[in-house]
Amino acid sequence: MSTKRQHNTHIKMAQRVIVVGGGLSGLSAAHTVYLAGGNVLVLDKQGFFGGNSTKATSGINGALTRTQVDAGIRDSVKQFYDDTMKSARDKARPDLIKVLTYKSAAAIEWLQDVFKLDLTLVSRLGGHSQPRTHRGHDAKFPGMAITYALMQRLEELAEKEPHRVKIIKKAKVTKINNEGNVVTGVDFEFEGKTHTENGPVVLATGGYAADFTEDSLLKKHRPDVYNLSTTNGNHATGDGQKMVMKLGGNGIDMDKVQVHPTGLVDPKDPDAKTKFLAAEALRGEGGILLNATGDRFCDELGHRDYVSGEMFKNRFPIRLVLNSKASNVLDFHTRHYSGRGLMKKISGKELAKEIGCGPEHLQKVFQEYNDIAAGKKKDPFGKKFFHNVPFDINDTFHVALMQPVLHFTMGGIEINDKAQVLNKDGKPFEGLFACGEVAGGVHGANRLGGSSLLGCVVYGRVSGDSASEYLFQKVLSQGGSGNANSRLNQISLHIDPNIPGRVTVDWSGSSDVSAQVSGQTATHPAYKEDSEGPGPATVGTIEKKEFSIPEKEFSMDDIAKHNKKDDVWVVVKGCVLDCTKFLEDHPGGAQAIMNFAGRDATEEFAMLHDDEVIPKYAPATVIGRVTGSSPKLDL
Repeated sequence: MSTKRQHNTHIKMAQRVIVVGGGLSGLSAAHTVYLAGGNVLVLDKQGFFGGNSTKATSGINGALTRTQVDAGIRDSVKQFYDDTMKSARDKARPDLIKVLTYKSAAAIEWLQDVFKLDLTLVSRLGGHSQPRTHRGHDAKFPGMAITYALMQRLEELAEKEPHRVKIIKKAKVTKINNEGNVVTGVDFEFEGKTHTENGPVVLATGGYAADFTEDSLLKKHRPDVYNLSTTNGNHATGDGQKMVMKLGGNGIDMDKVQVHPTGLVDPKDPDAKTKFLAAEALRGEGGILLNATGDRFCDELGHRDYVSGEMFKNRFPIRLVLNSKASNVLDFHTRHYSGRGLMKKISGKELAKEIGCGPEHLQKVFQEYNDIAAGKKKDPFGKKFFHNVPFDINDTFHVALMQPVLHFTMGGIEINDKAQVLNKDGKPFEGLFACGEVAGGVHGANRLGGSSLLGCVVYGRVSGDSASEYLFQKVLSQGGSGNANSRLNQISLHIDPNIPGRVTVDWSGSSDVSAQVSGQTATHPAYKEDSEGPGPATVGTIEKKEFSIPEKEFSMDDIAKHNKKDDVWVVVKGCVLDCTKFLEDHPGGAQAIMNFAGRDATEEFAMLHDDEVIPKYAPATVIGRVTGSSPKLDL
């Protein structure tokens, strides 16, 4: 089908940064540009923001945070830096790792202060010398909670200030435009047409751990793991990496693909190409791994590549086992996985029978582990940290089958510590920046658990700052005395005597933007706690529609008949949803809905979402109500 190229002419002098990708790194970059006083356009090829960031289940790392200090955790930035350097091994890039670790506390406190996120629970994951992985008390997965907060706020800004923030979803960027070493913008496909947008570009397109395309980066660089299942959404196909390399940028460490040890095996579909991830927090809080004979075989808190390697040396099936103490700490996780049919609660004797090892053998394994944890003997696998012991055959356990899965790509395009993309000569492209998983070298040969979300926020903020600086320099330096006068008319600066440190910048009459002056920061009005709730994403004019639940009623018996992929209904809080057309757009994957096809999904839905996501993102799915119910969504 031929496409008609349309050039956007509504912005002279390219006065906005183009962010490609709406995961946590892209959202962090977009908010940073906005708060710095710049205008921003966010393009995402999916129908929903979030990417893989919403799937992160363990938390976000930070050293010397307020949370750690309050908890009496004696961590230091140097310890975090050293742990990351050790994990990165021979591929460590000290300059990039220094930015990641030394800006970690500021990143977490930015999330807490600007977005009012609760990150006051801390745990220790594999490879960390101290507990430093932060999550909240609200039960939701931290990746979902963090990313959704930034997503909501950006969509609110797009509604309130469309001249400052614009969002276009289902917009696939196909080309980075350049004039020599200067990047001028991007081409993207939207609604069957190709558009060109000019401006500095921040790439936040994610990794390639689901790149099973014809020009697969996985097949090219890691054919040995190409056939493994993946935890990634089907959008993780290395688009940004391929475009930059075509432009003349460098792909570095492309063979460094992280195979996560604990992919959850669905007993109903053990060979599924996409698998859910068992959070590393399960092992961090004391979960142990048992092989087919019911024996431990590794330090469960070792680096991910080590644990995966030891799993491949052992007989499958391999089980992750949590005792009742660990299960109580991770109640949300165990309920979530159990609801999806990926985990079950059984007694110790039932577990021994299922393994086929006998209760005496299993109790012997447990007792030996207890003795190691108590310091009575040394662990043959070198484990040093033990949580939620003891284990006992008379306890109850949450158990799941495990399999190593493709999870994260450490390789990507080469950047420097300012998030500038480098060319073949090792020099920065002008106007091109990258953050998140698309950028290589940040984690070296192996990423520590909890550093994915951190990398997104830290380098999202760095790229946003760098892109803003570049944008302002360009706008203020475009030549000619006439243009100079025009710029003076466009920009006005005000000092607010009522708020110390408050500087207001007006761009052609746009809303005020706070900037940091003399070490003090004032909060932009849109980020205050009393700001109104989020509005829908926008492409152009907002047209608000009243949402109501249709009066038509359906019995549960009738709903149960709609349980196939081409005809799937679910119930949420008494509302009947026809998800057939929505299935492939669901950011959590089609299987997450199919698990509840023809059934009531209220409990699982409430664990992950606020009620408002239905009228906001999928109002057309609501076709009626369960017979005799009076459904009401908390909006």
